Amino acid sequence: MAASDERLYAELPARGVLEVAGEDRVAFLQGLVTNDVTKATSERAIFAALLTAQGRYLFDFFIVAVGDALYVETEAARLGDLQRRLALYKLRSKVALADASPRFVVAVGFGAKAGTALGLASEGAAKPFAGGVAYADPRLAELGLRFVVPRSSGFAALEQAGFARADEAAYDRHRLALGVADGSRDLPVEKALLLEAGFDELHGIDWQKGCYMGQELTARTKYRALIKKRLLPVMIDGPLPAPGTPILLDGAEAGEIHSGRGDRALALLRLDAVEAAEKGASLLAGTTRVKPERPGWAKF
Repeated sequence: MAASDERLYAELPARGVLEVAGEDRVAFLQGLVTNDVTKATSERAIFAALLTAQGRYLFDFFIVAVGDALYVETEAARLGDLQRRLALYKLRSKVALADASPRFVVAVGFGAKAGTALGLASEGAAKPFAGGVAYADPRLAELGLRFVVPRSSGFAALEQAGFARADEAAYDRHRLALGVADGSRDLPVEKALLLEAGFDELHGIDWQKGCYMGQELTARTKYRALIKKRLLPVMIDGPLPAPGTPILLDGAEAGEIHSGRGDRALALLRLDAVEAAEKGASLLAGTTRVKPERPGWAKF
């Protein structure tokens, strides 16, 4: 968690913005993504994912309405791939897809007072800001605010609103402490299951909406209680292992390290290994001891 009482902001250069315009924009995305796109308005942002037909992770993103378009905030390095994949499903839909990243930059606001800075205290609450949009992270209120603002003037507007600049690493530590995944850094593409990464608790799935890509497996996983692993925050006692490093329990593989920084990381762990660690067993990633934590927001 961010310990400072300040309102901090950090640029996220690894994030980009895809603009989805056209009169069919809502219906088009509604049939593809995991959340209810009709709930994405100028006053509310949503968190969602695009899956394979087999229910495996492809992309996650935030969606918010700005003017006559939906802005999809996602990983910049994979934005072109997302755009190409969505274009495959356009058919006769009246939809236009465009990379808005040259015009807009993505930033986050965090710190103890960030959530109330713009009157955006509730998860997903959104409002116009500085020629772009500001919204409370729809996954978890403690994560703070997110901003899609013009590159030319956005940072100045944030500082005028009382935010002090911080580096991206400070926000990354904040995210890791809360145990929230950061896109494909933590979710292997075409392999990860959303429920292993807490997408249900983090409001990334709408169970009442109509069909979407990968819905059948996602629903079956939930209602048959098939989740045996979870992505969890871990404390690191020793050198930080590289992502992908296996975690062993009594010499047998129990999970693997994902993103990390300093003495914290996220790890995908078997739930029986988590229970064993809570009873005193040692989990090792190489020579480094790994101690799992259960986030308060997660349900087991």
